[in-house]
Amino acid sequence: MALTPKMELRQGQSLVMTPQLQQAIKLLQLSNLDLQSYVADQLEQNPLLEAEDRSPDASPSEPQDSPGESAKASGEGGEADTADTLLKDTDNFDRVADLDTDHDNVYADQSVADRAESTVAEAGGAIDWSTVGRSGGSFNADDPDFEASLTPNLTLRDHLAEQLAMVMLTPAERLVGADLIDSVNEAGYLTTSAEAVADRIGAPLEDVDEIIRILQTFDPVGVCARDLRECLSLQLKERDRLDPIMATFLEHLELVARQDFSGLMRICGVDREDLSEMLAELRALNPKPGMSFGGDAIQPVVPDVFVLPKADGGWQVELNSETLPRVLVNARYFAEVSGHAGGKDDKAYLTECLNQANWLVKSLDQRARTILKVSTEIVRQQDGFLAHGVRYLRPLNLRTIAEAISMHESTVSRVTSNKYMATPRGVFELKYFFTSAISATEGGEAHSAEAVRARIKDLIDEETARTVLSDDKIVDVLKVEGIDIARRTVAKYREAMRIPSSVQRRRLKKLSA
Repeated sequence: MALTPKMELRQGQSLVMTPQLQQAIKLLQLSNLDLQSYVADQLEQNPLLEAEDRSPDASPSEPQDSPGESAKASGEGGEADTADTLLKDTDNFDRVADLDTDHDNVYADQSVADRAESTVAEAGGAIDWSTVGRSGGSFNADDPDFEASLTPNLTLRDHLAEQLAMVMLTPAERLVGADLIDSVNEAGYLTTSAEAVADRIGAPLEDVDEIIRILQTFDPVGVCARDLRECLSLQLKERDRLDPIMATFLEHLELVARQDFSGLMRICGVDREDLSEMLAELRALNPKPGMSFGGDAIQPVVPDVFVLPKADGGWQVELNSETLPRVLVNARYFAEVSGHAGGKDDKAYLTECLNQANWLVKSLDQRARTILKVSTEIVRQQDGFLAHGVRYLRPLNLRTIAEAISMHESTVSRVTSNKYMATPRGVFELKYFFTSAISATEGGEAHSAEAVRARIKDLIDEETARTVLSDDKIVDVLKVEGIDIARRTVAKYREAMRIPSSVQRRRLKKLSA
Protein backbone atom coordinates (compact mmCIF):
# COMPACT_ATOMS: atom_id res chain seq x y z
CA MET A 1 0.00 0.00 0.00
CA ALA A 2 1.45 3.33 -1.07
CA LEU A 3 1.76 6.21 1.34
CA THR A 4 0.28 9.40 -0.07
CA PRO A 5 -0.24 12.79 1.63
CA LYS A 6 -3.78 14.04 2.03
CA MET A 7 -5.79 16.68 3.89
CA GLU A 8 -8.82 16.06 6.07
CA LEU A 9 -10.97 17.95 8.61
CA ARG A 10 -11.58 16.68 12.12
CA GLN A 11 -13.91 18.11 14.73
CA GLY A 12 -13.17 17.73 18.42
CA GLN A 13 -13.41 19.37 21.81
CA SER A 14 -10.55 20.41 24.07
CA LEU A 15 -10.09 22.61 27.10
CA VAL A 16 -8.12 25.77 26.37
CA MET A 17 -6.55 27.42 29.40
CA THR A 18 -7.21 31.04 28.60
CA PRO A 19 -5.67 33.74 30.81
CA GLN A 20 -9.12 34.44 32.26
CA LEU A 21 -9.65 30.79 33.16
CA GLN A 22 -6.20 30.59 34.71
CA GLN A 23 -7.05 33.66 36.79
CA ALA A 24 -10.30 32.13 38.02
CA ILE A 25 -8.52 28.90 39.00
CA LYS A 26 -5.80 30.87 40.79
CA LEU A 27 -8.34 32.88 42.78
CA LEU A 28 -10.00 29.71 44.06
CA GLN A 29 -6.95 28.46 45.95
CA LEU A 30 -5.78 31.80 47.35
CA SER A 31 -6.21 32.46 51.06
CA ASN A 32 -7.99 35.61 52.19
CA LEU A 33 -4.69 37.45 52.78
CA ASP A 34 -3.26 36.43 49.40
CA LEU A 35 -6.53 37.38 47.72
CA GLN A 36 -6.47 40.87 49.22
CA SER A 37 -2.88 41.32 48.08
CA TYR A 38 -3.76 40.13 44.57
CA VAL A 39 -6.75 42.45 44.32
CA ALA A 40 -4.62 45.35 45.56
CA ASP A 41 -2.18 44.74 42.69
CA GLN A 42 -5.05 44.67 40.21
CA LEU A 43 -6.38 47.96 41.57
CA GLU A 44 -2.99 49.56 40.91
CA GLN A 45 -2.70 48.17 37.37
CA ASN A 46 -6.26 48.68 36.11
CA PRO A 47 -7.58 52.28 36.09
CA LEU A 48 -11.17 51.10 35.66
CA LEU A 49 -11.20 49.19 38.93
CA GLU A 50 -11.90 50.84 42.25
CA ALA A 51 -12.34 49.54 45.76
CA GLU A 52 -15.77 49.88 47.28
CA ASP A 53 -15.92 51.99 50.41
CA ARG A 54 -17.27 49.88 53.28
CA SER A 55 -18.47 52.84 55.34
CA PRO A 56 -22.25 53.03 55.74
CA ASP A 57 -22.54 56.50 54.17
CA ALA A 58 -20.39 55.66 51.15
CA SER A 59 -21.91 56.14 47.72
CA PRO A 60 -19.90 54.46 44.95
CA SER A 61 -19.63 56.21 41.63
CA GLU A 62 -21.27 53.34 39.80
CA PRO A 63 -23.33 51.01 42.02
CA GLN A 64 -22.77 47.36 41.22
CA ASP A 65 -22.98 44.07 43.03
CA SER A 66 -19.65 43.17 44.60
CA PRO A 67 -18.49 39.57 45.08
CA GLY A 68 -19.79 37.92 48.19
CA GLU A 69 -22.53 40.55 48.67
CA SER A 70 -25.19 37.90 48.26
CA ALA A 71 -23.13 35.07 49.70
CA LYS A 72 -25.24 33.76 52.58
CA ALA A 73 -26.97 30.43 52.80
CA SER A 74 -28.68 28.11 55.21
CA GLY A 75 -27.92 24.47 55.71
CA GLU A 76 -30.44 23.71 52.97
CA GLY A 77 -28.64 25.94 50.44
CA GLY A 78 -30.76 29.10 50.46
CA GLU A 79 -29.08 32.46 49.73
CA ALA A 80 -29.69 35.92 51.12
CA ASP A 81 -27.88 39.24 51.49
CA THR A 82 -25.57 39.59 54.49
CA ALA A 83 -23.59 42.78 53.86
CA ASP A 84 -26.64 45.06 53.91
CA THR A 85 -27.85 43.41 57.09
CA LEU A 86 -24.53 44.01 58.81
CA LEU A 87 -24.33 47.63 57.68
CA LYS A 88 -27.94 48.44 58.52
CA ASP A 89 -27.87 47.37 62.15
CA THR A 90 -30.42 49.87 63.41
CA ASP A 91 -30.12 48.69 66.99
CA ASN A 92 -26.60 50.11 67.25
CA PHE A 93 -27.67 53.48 65.90
CA ASP A 94 -30.67 53.63 68.23
CA ARG A 95 -28.44 52.85 71.22
CA VAL A 96 -26.10 55.70 70.30
CA ALA A 97 -28.99 58.09 69.80
CA ASP A 98 -30.27 57.36 73.29
CA LEU A 99 -26.91 58.37 74.76
CA ASP A 100 -27.15 61.84 73.18
CA THR A 101 -23.54 61.77 72.03
CA ASP A 102 -21.36 60.53 69.20
CA HIS A 103 -20.41 56.90 69.08
CA ASP A 104 -16.73 57.90 69.23
CA ASN A 105 -17.22 59.41 72.69
CA VAL A 106 -19.11 56.54 74.27
CA TYR A 107 -16.03 54.52 75.24
CA ALA A 108 -13.47 57.30 75.16
CA ASP A 109 -12.08 56.58 78.64
CA GLN A 110 -12.91 52.88 78.78
CA SER A 111 -10.29 50.22 78.27
CA VAL A 112 -10.56 47.66 75.52
CA ALA A 113 -11.07 44.84 78.04
CA ASP A 114 -13.88 46.70 79.83
CA ARG A 115 -15.47 47.53 76.50
CA ALA A 116 -15.43 43.89 75.42
CA GLU A 117 -16.82 42.80 78.79
CA SER A 118 -19.68 45.30 78.61
CA THR A 119 -20.46 44.28 75.04
CA VAL A 120 -20.74 40.61 75.97
CA ALA A 121 -22.86 41.53 79.00
CA GLU A 122 -25.27 43.50 76.81
CA ALA A 123 -25.56 40.52 74.49
CA GLY A 124 -26.53 38.29 77.41
CA GLY A 125 -23.21 36.46 77.41
CA ALA A 126 -23.53 35.38 73.76
CA ILE A 127 -21.21 36.58 71.03
CA ASP A 128 -22.64 37.40 67.62
CA TRP A 129 -20.51 35.52 65.11
CA SER A 130 -21.61 37.85 62.32
CA THR A 131 -19.62 40.68 63.89
CA VAL A 132 -16.38 38.75 64.32
CA GLY A 133 -13.54 40.47 62.49
CA ARG A 134 -15.34 43.83 62.16
CA SER A 135 -13.64 46.94 63.43
CA GLY A 136 -15.46 48.26 66.47
CA GLY A 137 -15.48 51.34 68.62
CA SER A 138 -16.17 53.92 65.93
CA PHE A 139 -17.92 54.42 62.62
CA ASN A 140 -15.16 56.72 61.41
CA ALA A 141 -13.03 54.93 58.83
CA ASP A 142 -10.16 57.35 59.45
CA ASP A 143 -9.66 56.25 63.07
CA PRO A 144 -6.22 54.74 63.68
CA ASP A 145 -5.91 51.01 63.88
CA PHE A 146 -5.55 49.54 67.36
CA GLU A 147 -2.32 47.78 66.38
CA ALA A 148 -0.84 51.14 65.32
CA SER A 149 -1.05 52.33 68.95
CA LEU A 150 0.92 49.37 70.30
CA THR A 151 4.53 49.92 71.31
CA PRO A 152 7.06 47.77 69.45
CA ASN A 153 8.13 44.60 71.17
CA LEU A 154 11.47 44.70 72.96
CA THR A 155 13.80 42.26 71.25
CA LEU A 156 16.18 40.02 73.13
CA ARG A 157 19.14 41.72 71.49
CA ASP A 158 17.99 45.17 72.64
CA HIS A 159 17.33 43.83 76.14
CA LEU A 160 20.84 42.39 76.41
CA ALA A 161 22.42 45.50 74.87
CA GLU A 162 20.75 47.70 77.49
CA GLN A 163 22.22 45.54 80.27
CA LEU A 164 25.62 45.51 78.60
CA ALA A 165 25.67 49.32 78.61
CA MET A 166 25.29 49.34 82.40
CA VAL A 167 28.21 46.99 83.07
CA MET A 168 31.60 48.53 83.90
CA LEU A 169 33.63 47.33 80.92
CA THR A 170 36.35 48.74 78.74
CA PRO A 171 35.52 49.77 75.13
CA ALA A 172 37.29 46.63 73.85
CA GLU A 173 35.27 44.42 76.18
CA ARG A 174 32.05 46.12 75.10
CA LEU A 175 32.96 45.35 71.49
CA VAL A 176 33.37 41.66 72.34
CA GLY A 177 30.10 41.67 74.28
CA ALA A 178 28.22 43.29 71.40
CA ASP A 179 29.60 40.68 68.99
CA LEU A 180 28.52 37.87 71.30
CA ILE A 181 25.03 39.37 71.67
CA ASP A 182 24.71 39.39 67.88
CA SER A 183 25.38 35.64 67.97
CA VAL A 184 22.50 34.89 70.38
CA ASN A 185 19.54 33.24 68.67
CA GLU A 186 15.87 33.84 69.48
CA ALA A 187 15.89 31.03 72.07
CA GLY A 188 18.71 32.75 74.00
CA TYR A 189 21.58 30.42 73.08
CA LEU A 190 25.00 31.41 71.74
CA THR A 191 25.38 30.11 68.20
CA THR A 192 29.14 30.60 68.01
CA SER A 193 32.08 29.41 70.05
CA ALA A 194 34.45 31.53 72.09
CA GLU A 195 37.33 30.42 69.85
CA ALA A 196 35.53 31.67 66.72
CA VAL A 197 34.84 35.05 68.30
CA ALA A 198 38.43 35.36 69.51
CA ASP A 199 39.78 34.59 66.02
CA ARG A 200 37.36 36.97 64.31
CA ILE A 201 37.95 39.94 66.60
CA GLY A 202 41.54 39.22 67.57
CA ALA A 203 40.84 39.18 71.30
CA PRO A 204 42.41 36.81 73.83
CA LEU A 205 40.38 33.67 74.43
CA GLU A 206 40.43 34.24 78.19
CA ASP A 207 38.82 37.67 77.75
CA VAL A 208 36.07 36.22 75.54
CA ASP A 209 35.31 33.49 78.10
CA GLU A 210 35.10 36.13 80.82
CA ILE A 211 32.67 38.26 78.77
CA ILE A 212 30.53 35.16 78.19
CA ARG A 213 30.38 34.55 81.95
CA ILE A 214 29.28 38.17 82.43
CA LEU A 215 26.58 37.87 79.77
CA GLN A 216 25.29 34.70 81.43
CA THR A 217 24.44 36.80 84.50
CA PHE A 218 22.03 38.92 82.48
CA ASP A 219 18.27 38.70 82.48
CA PRO A 220 16.56 36.38 81.55
CA VAL A 221 18.31 33.74 83.63
CA GLY A 222 19.91 31.10 81.42
CA VAL A 223 20.58 33.39 78.47
CA CYS A 224 23.85 33.13 76.47
CA ALA A 225 24.24 29.45 77.31
CA ARG A 226 25.97 27.25 74.76
CA ASP A 227 23.81 24.16 75.24
CA LEU A 228 20.77 22.97 77.14
CA ARG A 229 22.74 21.60 80.08
CA GLU A 230 24.48 24.92 80.64
CA CYS A 231 21.18 26.81 80.32
CA LEU A 232 19.52 24.65 82.98
CA SER A 233 22.61 24.83 85.19
CA LEU A 234 22.52 28.64 85.15
CA GLN A 235 18.88 28.64 86.21
CA LEU A 236 19.47 26.11 89.00
CA LYS A 237 22.49 28.07 90.18
CA GLU A 238 20.33 31.19 90.40
CA ARG A 239 17.92 29.22 92.62
CA ASP A 240 20.81 27.85 94.71
CA ARG A 241 19.86 24.28 93.73
CA LEU A 242 22.93 23.26 91.72
CA ASP A 243 24.38 20.68 94.10
CA PRO A 244 26.65 17.78 92.96
CA ILE A 245 23.73 15.38 92.63
CA MET A 246 21.79 17.79 90.43
CA ALA A 247 24.93 18.44 88.36
CA THR A 248 25.26 14.69 87.79
CA PHE A 249 21.60 14.59 86.88
CA LEU A 250 22.12 17.29 84.23
CA GLU A 251 25.10 15.43 82.82
CA HIS A 252 22.76 12.57 81.85
CA LEU A 253 19.84 14.40 80.26
CA GLU A 254 19.78 11.77 77.50
CA LEU A 255 18.50 9.29 80.10
CA VAL A 256 15.72 11.74 80.97
CA ALA A 257 14.77 11.88 77.30
CA ARG A 258 14.65 8.08 77.16
CA GLN A 259 12.79 8.02 80.49
CA ASP A 260 15.32 5.57 81.88
CA PHE A 261 14.55 6.40 85.51
CA SER A 262 16.17 3.26 86.90
CA GLY A 263 19.47 4.26 85.31
CA LEU A 264 19.15 7.79 86.65
CA MET A 265 18.53 6.59 90.19
CA ARG A 266 21.55 4.29 89.98
CA ILE A 267 23.89 6.97 88.57
CA CYS A 268 22.74 9.78 90.86
CA GLY A 269 22.48 7.57 93.92
CA VAL A 270 18.95 8.69 94.84
CA ASP A 271 15.68 6.93 95.51
CA ARG A 272 12.42 7.30 93.60
CA GLU A 273 11.12 10.14 95.75
CA ASP A 274 14.27 12.22 95.29
CA LEU A 275 14.27 11.59 91.54
CA SER A 276 10.65 12.68 91.34
CA GLU A 277 11.54 15.97 93.06
CA MET A 278 14.48 16.50 90.70
CA LEU A 279 12.26 15.94 87.69
CA ALA A 280 9.73 18.43 89.09
CA GLU A 281 12.49 21.03 89.46
CA LEU A 282 13.62 20.32 85.91
CA ARG A 283 10.11 20.85 84.54
CA ALA A 284 9.91 24.22 86.32
CA LEU A 285 12.90 25.55 84.33
CA ASN A 286 12.71 27.34 81.00
CA PRO A 287 14.73 25.58 78.28
CA LYS A 288 14.32 28.58 75.92
CA PRO A 289 14.66 31.73 78.04
CA GLY A 290 14.91 34.07 75.07
CA MET A 291 11.53 33.20 73.59
CA SER A 292 9.77 35.76 75.79
CA PHE A 293 11.44 38.59 73.86
CA GLY A 294 11.12 39.86 70.36
CA GLY A 295 8.28 37.63 69.24
CA ASP A 296 6.11 38.91 66.44
CA ALA A 297 2.48 39.59 67.20
CA ILE A 298 0.41 36.46 66.79
CA GLN A 299 -1.89 36.77 63.81
CA PRO A 300 -5.15 34.97 64.56
CA VAL A 301 -6.76 32.85 61.89
CA VAL A 302 -9.54 34.79 60.17
CA PRO A 303 -12.31 32.37 59.18
CA ASP A 304 -13.68 32.50 55.66
CA VAL A 305 -17.00 30.88 56.62
CA PHE A 306 -19.23 31.10 59.69
CA VAL A 307 -21.50 28.25 60.81
CA LEU A 308 -24.28 29.27 63.20
CA PRO A 309 -26.93 27.08 64.85
CA LYS A 310 -30.52 27.79 63.87
CA ALA A 311 -33.59 27.60 66.05
CA ASP A 312 -34.96 24.58 64.14
CA GLY A 313 -31.81 22.54 64.83
CA GLY A 314 -30.18 23.15 61.44
CA TRP A 315 -27.09 25.12 60.57
CA GLN A 316 -26.77 28.50 58.90
CA VAL A 317 -23.70 28.91 56.69
CA GLU A 318 -22.53 32.34 55.61
CA LEU A 319 -19.36 33.86 54.25
CA ASN A 320 -17.26 36.28 56.24
CA SER A 321 -17.86 39.39 54.16
CA GLU A 322 -14.88 41.15 55.74
CA THR A 323 -12.44 38.77 54.04
CA LEU A 324 -13.94 39.36 50.59
CA PRO A 325 -12.42 42.24 48.61
CA ARG A 326 -15.10 44.47 47.11
CA VAL A 327 -14.18 45.93 43.75
CA LEU A 328 -16.32 47.83 41.28
CA VAL A 329 -15.97 48.62 37.58
CA ASN A 330 -16.17 52.36 37.07
CA ALA A 331 -18.28 52.37 33.90
CA ARG A 332 -18.78 56.13 34.10
CA TYR A 333 -15.02 56.74 33.99
CA PHE A 334 -14.70 54.32 31.07
CA ALA A 335 -17.38 56.16 29.09
CA GLU A 336 -15.74 59.50 29.78
CA VAL A 337 -12.21 58.41 28.86
CA SER A 338 -13.18 56.32 25.83
CA GLY A 339 -14.97 59.33 24.34
CA HIS A 340 -11.69 61.26 24.24
CA ALA A 341 -9.50 58.34 23.10
CA GLY A 342 -8.23 59.21 19.68
CA GLY A 343 -5.84 56.43 18.76
CA LYS A 344 -6.61 52.82 18.00
CA ASP A 345 -4.14 51.61 20.60
CA ASP A 346 -5.76 53.73 23.29
CA LYS A 347 -9.20 52.28 22.57
CA ALA A 348 -7.80 48.75 22.52
CA TYR A 349 -6.11 49.37 25.89
CA LEU A 350 -9.32 50.69 27.46
CA THR A 351 -11.31 47.78 26.07
CA GLU A 352 -8.79 45.30 27.48
CA CYS A 353 -8.91 47.01 30.89
CA LEU A 354 -12.70 46.88 30.87
CA ASN A 355 -12.74 43.18 29.98
CA GLN A 356 -10.20 42.35 32.68
CA ALA A 357 -12.10 44.38 35.26
CA ASN A 358 -15.41 42.70 34.44
CA TRP A 359 -13.80 39.28 34.50
CA LEU A 360 -12.17 39.95 37.88
CA VAL A 361 -15.48 41.00 39.40
CA LYS A 362 -17.18 37.91 38.00
CA SER A 363 -14.32 35.66 39.17
CA LEU A 364 -14.50 37.03 42.70
CA ASP A 365 -18.25 36.54 42.79
CA GLN A 366 -17.93 33.00 41.44
CA ARG A 367 -15.19 32.26 44.00
CA ALA A 368 -17.42 33.41 46.85
CA ARG A 369 -20.35 31.32 45.62
CA THR A 370 -18.16 28.24 45.14
CA ILE A 371 -16.70 28.49 48.65
CA LEU A 372 -20.19 28.86 50.06
CA LYS A 373 -21.49 25.92 48.06
CA VAL A 374 -18.66 23.61 49.16
CA SER A 375 -18.90 24.75 52.78
CA THR A 376 -22.65 24.18 52.87
CA GLU A 377 -22.23 20.61 51.65
CA ILE A 378 -19.44 19.96 54.19
CA VAL A 379 -21.74 21.16 56.97
CA ARG A 380 -24.50 18.90 55.70
CA GLN A 381 -22.16 15.90 55.62
CA GLN A 382 -20.60 16.60 59.04
CA ASP A 383 -23.77 17.54 60.93
CA GLY A 384 -22.98 14.94 63.62
CA PHE A 385 -19.60 16.49 64.36
CA LEU A 386 -21.07 19.97 64.78
CA ALA A 387 -23.82 18.67 67.05
CA HIS A 388 -22.02 16.05 69.16
CA GLY A 389 -18.24 16.35 68.75
CA VAL A 390 -15.25 14.73 67.10
CA ARG A 391 -16.37 11.16 67.82
CA TYR A 392 -19.17 11.70 65.30
CA LEU A 393 -16.90 12.96 62.51
CA ARG A 394 -17.73 10.97 59.40
CA PRO A 395 -15.24 9.68 56.81
CA LEU A 396 -15.30 12.11 53.89
CA ASN A 397 -13.36 12.56 50.67
CA LEU A 398 -13.27 15.12 47.88
CA ARG A 399 -15.21 12.92 45.47
CA THR A 400 -18.25 12.77 47.77
CA ILE A 401 -18.46 16.57 47.96
CA ALA A 402 -17.73 16.98 44.23
CA GLU A 403 -20.50 14.58 43.22
CA ALA A 404 -22.98 16.18 45.61
CA ILE A 405 -22.49 19.69 44.21
CA SER A 406 -21.71 18.66 40.59
CA MET A 407 -18.15 19.94 40.55
CA HIS A 408 -14.76 18.44 39.79
CA GLU A 409 -12.59 17.08 42.58
CA SER A 410 -9.77 19.47 41.67
CA THR A 411 -12.13 22.42 42.16
CA VAL A 412 -13.13 21.20 45.61
CA SER A 413 -9.47 20.65 46.47
CA ARG A 414 -8.61 24.24 45.52
CA VAL A 415 -11.56 25.64 47.43
CA THR A 416 -10.63 23.82 50.64
CA SER A 417 -6.98 24.92 50.56
CA ASN A 418 -6.08 27.69 53.05
CA LYS A 419 -9.74 28.26 53.96
CA TYR A 420 -11.08 28.16 57.52
CA MET A 421 -14.52 27.62 58.99
CA ALA A 422 -15.67 29.03 62.33
CA THR A 423 -18.05 26.63 64.07
CA PRO A 424 -19.47 26.46 67.60
CA ARG A 425 -16.74 23.86 68.25
CA GLY A 426 -13.86 26.05 67.10
CA VAL A 427 -12.13 27.24 63.95
CA PHE A 428 -11.07 24.44 61.59
CA GLU A 429 -9.44 24.32 58.19
CA LEU A 430 -11.83 22.98 55.59
CA LYS A 431 -9.47 20.09 54.90
CA TYR A 432 -9.88 18.99 58.53
CA PHE A 433 -13.32 17.59 57.67
CA PHE A 434 -11.85 15.25 55.04
CA THR A 435 -10.59 12.14 56.82
CA SER A 436 -9.90 8.59 55.75
CA ALA A 437 -12.24 5.76 56.67
CA ILE A 438 -11.54 2.90 59.06
CA SER A 439 -13.76 -0.10 58.51
CA ALA A 440 -16.14 -1.30 61.17
CA THR A 441 -16.56 -4.81 62.49
CA GLU A 442 -19.42 -6.96 61.21
CA GLY A 443 -19.94 -4.72 58.17
CA GLY A 444 -21.12 -1.64 60.08
CA GLU A 445 -20.69 1.98 59.08
CA ALA A 446 -17.05 3.07 58.68
CA HIS A 447 -15.42 5.32 61.23
CA SER A 448 -13.43 8.48 60.66
CA ALA A 449 -9.69 8.27 61.34
CA GLU A 450 -9.86 11.52 63.31
CA ALA A 451 -12.63 10.11 65.50
CA VAL A 452 -10.56 6.99 66.14
CA ARG A 453 -7.56 9.14 67.14
CA ALA A 454 -9.76 11.01 69.59
CA ARG A 455 -11.03 7.73 71.04
CA ILE A 456 -7.47 6.40 71.48
CA LYS A 457 -6.49 9.59 73.29
CA ASP A 458 -9.54 9.31 75.57
CA LEU A 459 -8.64 5.72 76.48
CA ILE A 460 -5.06 6.71 77.34
CA ASP A 461 -6.19 9.74 79.36
CA GLU A 462 -8.37 7.47 81.50
CA GLU A 463 -5.46 5.19 82.41
CA THR A 464 -4.11 4.75 85.91
CA ALA A 465 -0.80 3.30 87.07
CA ARG A 466 -2.46 -0.15 87.32
CA THR A 467 -4.52 0.01 84.12
CA VAL A 468 -2.01 1.16 81.46
CA LEU A 469 -3.21 -0.13 78.09
CA SER A 470 -0.84 -1.62 75.57
CA ASP A 471 -1.43 -1.12 71.85
CA ASP A 472 -2.84 -4.67 71.60
CA LYS A 473 -5.24 -3.98 74.46
CA ILE A 474 -6.38 -0.75 72.79
CA VAL A 475 -7.07 -2.75 69.63
CA ASP A 476 -9.24 -5.17 71.64
CA VAL A 477 -11.19 -2.31 73.25
CA LEU A 478 -11.79 -0.65 69.88
CA LYS A 479 -12.95 -3.89 68.30
CA VAL A 480 -15.52 -4.29 71.08
CA GLU A 481 -16.75 -0.81 70.17
CA GLY A 482 -17.07 -1.83 66.50
CA ILE A 483 -13.81 -0.39 65.13
CA ASP A 484 -11.70 -2.80 63.08
CA ILE A 485 -8.15 -1.48 63.36
CA ALA A 486 -4.66 -3.01 63.28
CA ARG A 487 -2.13 -2.68 66.08
CA ARG A 488 0.39 -0.87 63.84
CA THR A 489 -2.27 1.70 63.01
CA VAL A 490 -2.88 2.32 66.70
CA ALA A 491 0.87 2.75 67.21
CA LYS A 492 1.06 5.16 64.27
CA TYR A 493 -1.81 7.30 65.60
CA ARG A 494 -0.34 7.25 69.12
CA GLU A 495 3.08 8.38 67.92
CA ALA A 496 1.51 11.10 65.76
CA MET A 497 -0.15 12.48 68.92
CA ARG A 498 3.24 12.35 70.73
CA ILE A 499 1.98 9.81 73.26
CA PRO A 500 4.72 7.53 74.68
CA SER A 501 4.49 3.77 74.66
CA SER A 502 2.74 1.80 77.38
CA VAL A 503 6.08 0.96 79.06
CA GLN A 504 7.07 4.63 79.26
CA ARG A 505 3.60 5.67 80.43
CA ARG A 506 3.71 3.05 83.19
CA ARG A 507 7.08 4.38 84.38
CA LEU A 508 5.81 7.95 84.45
CA LYS A 509 2.63 7.06 86.32
CA LYS A 510 4.51 4.97 88.90
CA LEU A 511 7.03 7.75 89.41
CA SER A 512 4.31 10.39 89.82
CA ALA A 513 2.41 8.10 92.20
